[in-house]
Amino acid sequence: MDSVDPDGSGLQEALPPPPPVLPPDVVPVKLEEPVKKKPARLPMARRGTGTKGQKIPLLTNHFKVNVTNMEGQFYHYSVALLYEDGRPVEAKGVGRKVLDKVQQTYSSELSGKEFAYDGEKSLFTIGQLPLNKHEFTVVLEEVTSARNNGNASPDAQGSPNDTDRKRMRRPYNSKTFIVQINFAAKIPMQAIASALKGVETESSQEALRVLDIILRQHAAKQGCLLVRQSFFHNDPKNFVDLGGGVLGCRGFHSSFRTTQGGLSLNIDVSTTMIIQPGPVVDFLINNQNARDPFSLDWVKAKRVLKNLRIKVSPTNQEYKITGLSERNCKDQLFQLKQKGDAEPLEITVYDYFVNHRNIELRYSGDLPCINVGKPKRPTYIPLELCSLVSLQRYTKALTNLQRASLVEKSRQKPQERMGVLSHSLKTSRYDEEPLLRSCGLSISNSFTQVDGRVLQAPKLKVGNGDDLFARNGRWNFNNKKLVQPSKIERWAVVNFSARCDVRRLVNDLLRCAEAKGIPIEDPHAVIEENRQMSRAPAIVRVEKMFDEIQSKLPGAPKFLLCVLPERKNCDVYGPWKRKNLAEFGIVTQCMAPQKLNDQYLTNLLLKINAKLGGLNSLLSIEHSPSIPMVSKAPTMILGMDVSHGSPGQSDIPSIAAVVSSRHWPLISRYRASVRTQSPKVEMIDSLYKRVSDTEDDGIMREALLDFYVSSGKRKPDQIIIFRDGVSESQFNQVLNIELDQIIEACKFLDEKWNPKFVVIVAQKNHHTKFFQPNGPENVPPGTIIDNKVGHPKNYDFYLCAHAGMIGTTRPTHYHVLLDQVGFQADDLQELVHSLSYVYQRSTTAISVVAPVCYAHLAATQMSSFMKFEDTSETSSSRGGMTAAGPAPVPALPRLEEKVANSMFFC
Repeated sequence: MDSVDPDGSGLQEALPPPPPVLPPDVVPVKLEEPVKKKPARLPMARRGTGTKGQKIPLLTNHFKVNVTNMEGQFYHYSVALLYEDGRPVEAKGVGRKVLDKVQQTYSSELSGKEFAYDGEKSLFTIGQLPLNKHEFTVVLEEVTSARNNGNASPDAQGSPNDTDRKRMRRPYNSKTFIVQINFAAKIPMQAIASALKGVETESSQEALRVLDIILRQHAAKQGCLLVRQSFFHNDPKNFVDLGGGVLGCRGFHSSFRTTQGGLSLNIDVSTTMIIQPGPVVDFLINNQNARDPFSLDWVKAKRVLKNLRIKVSPTNQEYKITGLSERNCKDQLFQLKQKGDAEPLEITVYDYFVNHRNIELRYSGDLPCINVGKPKRPTYIPLELCSLVSLQRYTKALTNLQRASLVEKSRQKPQERMGVLSHSLKTSRYDEEPLLRSCGLSISNSFTQVDGRVLQAPKLKVGNGDDLFARNGRWNFNNKKLVQPSKIERWAVVNFSARCDVRRLVNDLLRCAEAKGIPIEDPHAVIEENRQMSRAPAIVRVEKMFDEIQSKLPGAPKFLLCVLPERKNCDVYGPWKRKNLAEFGIVTQCMAPQKLNDQYLTNLLLKINAKLGGLNSLLSIEHSPSIPMVSKAPTMILGMDVSHGSPGQSDIPSIAAVVSSRHWPLISRYRASVRTQSPKVEMIDSLYKRVSDTEDDGIMREALLDFYVSSGKRKPDQIIIFRDGVSESQFNQVLNIELDQIIEACKFLDEKWNPKFVVIVAQKNHHTKFFQPNGPENVPPGTIIDNKVGHPKNYDFYLCAHAGMIGTTRPTHYHVLLDQVGFQADDLQELVHSLSYVYQRSTTAISVVAPVCYAHLAATQMSSFMKFEDTSETSSSRGGMTAAGPAPVPALPRLEEKVANSMFFC
């Protein structure tokens, strides 16, 4: 941003401030001295690119865009839609229909201009409209659009009578709209050119937004469902059944991006969930896994159907569902108006449809009706006449089975994905889009070529001083011992499962532990759950089990191996972890009784060893210590993440997790602090929490004190922060809000202490993919790209550290926002790559640095402590506003001291 002045007028210096105007009886309040505002930190510029690694030619799903008309201007107009009585139109989706009609009817008044409309309150043209203010009146017949949310459905007169065909001829269904179009701003296309030189301004972001809106409008005209930057066609070929009446729908993401190589269009495959279209009754049977319509739970049905759009036969009229009738169709009465002034006739919905409309009803008589009316004036329609319209998003949380099915069915091998993307670009016919043509915009139809480099895998150290070499991002511990085994002593097995052969499990575990060099005692006891308890609530089962543990063991155990009931994610897990970690401070490992082979048991032992304070493998550069910049000065590494409830659970507290390294010069040992915060808040608000002049109850204080104690009484001189899950629009907040809190926490411990910071954001949620031009395989692990598709000016790179075994590898996009330490590009990239190899739970390189993965794990595990029930349907106060303001966020229980610094999340 150019720093002229806050209001953009350029007159700041020239004019003196206006004199204060106060009523005579007001005593002015003496102002405090204004606090000097320190300049905001901005993301740093690239300092050069890396050179290490073997060069590899790659293709990426960015398509080059040429712009010939950089001199043009976009004109931004604000749009207001009103009914003829002046009420604003609240309904979504009506806007596009209304503006299409404006364009058809008033083309000459608008000098034949094409416009890009965002579907809501903004409209853009290339060049100016004749006037700065336009007002038009349009009449729309039948405003139920292919994609509205139905608020514009006809005003039914409290009875099904109004959908009668005889009345269909009446234009009761037409609505008059007033459209006001007012000039708002000019956006020079030149701003795109300056963004490509690395000078990003609000204008350049706006100009790119206009281009994206043109693409969205292009898709809307083809009847697509639009979800942010993704479009989904109504084509059953793109639908896959996920069970429960939910379909996965495949579509495309496309967005314009400024890159080092110029403007490009990034196109990728995208998936969303939709409701199974077709008869409402079929959807409900699938959704509830019911035998027939007569065994449906209508309370659930009402919840899931609310606001969905249906078509009603035989008129094909479209409505939005507002609820269900209180009674069944045969018993539900309503007032049927009679001709003239005759008294209305009280009649059942069933009788009306069968006898007055001559529509045969096979089974709806004994089921509730669908209500599409207003709360005070219901309109009832028998169930079997209702069909769900296609392309309606399903936004509730998926079950584990649905999620697994979605992942499996939406995978594509690299070559297949490339084929689909090429085909999509050809069929979308962007070159025919009039607005893009008037911008002089042409889009190449070939994938952009980029140069990648494949970094060498770091060497690992295991037991007995042995070296271990990763091949293709993977290694194993066959005939190897762990580098720092921890003794498994004072332990017991707890069995909640009826299926597991615990004796065999214990014998196999002892044998595997010995082979890995882990000293292990025999378990003190195997405690079986009383079979009568298996139907009891989870909390009761856990309490009962702890009674057993206390009666059967001589003292508190150091470790408990817990065999869960049949399912891995069962409801015993949360209460069990909470009891062990928060109340008793016992390390625990859960397992599900599945294939108990040596591979499974070895993986189990890797987790147990890490939790008990051991290490499975180390990087050679960490062992010797010779990590550039990190081994020279005490360095702490942080992984930070915030996880939110799933889309259908908007009032579940968000969980912030910060994982910090300990035992410098190691970068393989971590601890975690986890806190709850307000739902959907992305910035971590508990890094520094001053309670009094001498007390800070924030996350950072915990981490810093632990680093000091575990690293030989040294404070970190350097703090490297990996922040996950923030978008580019939030980078400045990470740099100015979160980093400030961390600096405050350091100052609170020691005013004179000034550590140096490196801040790196890791993003997985983007749409850039890389392909090998002449091979069907994914890119090799260690592939790094820092040219052509990176940011024009800022310091970023893509890294595929892991071997993509299925589907197409998703690289992690790292953005270096700040580097006060002064890393060379190669050294920083090698450090990030190495941190993908220190994840103690697996014998593979992982796709994002270990501290970030650990932060995910810690947040997930702690959230299971507080299985927040989804109360959004029943309670309005939880997480919402109460009379006294926002509801307080329930705090997570703190971990017991004995396990607080352990890798409990491993």
